[in-house]
Amino acid sequence: METETATPWLTDAEQCAWRTYLDVNRLLTYQMEKDLQPFGLTNNDYEILVNLSESPDQRLRMSDLAAATLQSKSRLSHQITRMESAGLVRRENCESDRRGLYAVLTDQGMATMRKVAPHHVESVRKHFIDLMTPEALADLRESLKPVADHLRTQRGKA
Repeated sequence: METETATPWLTDAEQCAWRTYLDVNRLLTYQMEKDLQPFGLTNNDYEILVNLSESPDQRLRMSDLAAATLQSKSRLSHQITRMESAGLVRRENCESDRRGLYAVLTDQGMATMRKVAPHHVESVRKHFIDLMTPEALADLRESLKPVADHLRTQRGKA
């Protein structure tokens, strides 16, 4: 039995745009992950290293890092445990909040970032940036900005 809905179905053009976006997202994520494998890193590892390397004193509260990487605190905790075992990060207690913890980039973690970053940028260029004109990149940025802004406002809503 077919149910009626007030939701307007996607037009052919909208469906094509949506599916192309999904394809690019999956394929690009897969390729970036593949290109990090020789370094023993995942996309999540690299994102954490980037966030820590760009933070003051190369450290962030675990709750802030979870928010920045869109991970649950539990998932991030497991990720940090794995990265600690690899010597890339360490945890430190937060003096102002006994329950709080910091994730801190180690010297080895920073050395890994310095080693991997040029290869990652090369991969981003090869598989994304260099395939578009500067105008197309500007159009893409302008087109996706309202979506990103909207989704950022949705993060705090349950």
